Amino acid sequence: MYEGYVLLCNTSSRQLCLSRKRYTCVGEKTKPAEIKEGSVIFLYNVDDKSLLGPFTALTEGGDELDAGTWVMDVDEHIPSEDIKVTWEDLHIIHNAPEKLPFLDEPKTCKLSTTQTQRVLDLLKDGPLYLYAKSQ
Repeated sequence: MYEGYVLLCNTSSRQLCLSRKRYTCVGEKTKPAEIKEGSVIFLYNVDDKSLLGPFTALTEGGDELDAGTWVMDVDEHIPSEDIKVTWEDLHIIHNAPEKLPFLDEPKTCKLSTTQTQRVLDLLKDGPLYLYAKSQ
């Protein structure tokens, strides 16, 4: 299971996070030291209520982010049923609080494993960020 965090940002700070691949848009509710390397991070834009992700924390404290995260699948066509790791691109969920009510009034930036998995599932079905951005 993945450890997940939602970092709060607005429209201008989200672009800063994306261009520098660093999170500078951490809300007051998250301390960088809490985020472990390999954690899944999502950016929640409080201006337009969209959730962008997934990102992967590359360092302890989450100082640097990598766009996308991994998905592990069992390849059943190989006799040993090896685990295959693939990368997912950034996706966006518009009007995120409709599907993720805990975003209305976040008490903490750390997500439960159930919430993290729910966000990942919704993002997988959401539009790619680059495609949505060009519309």
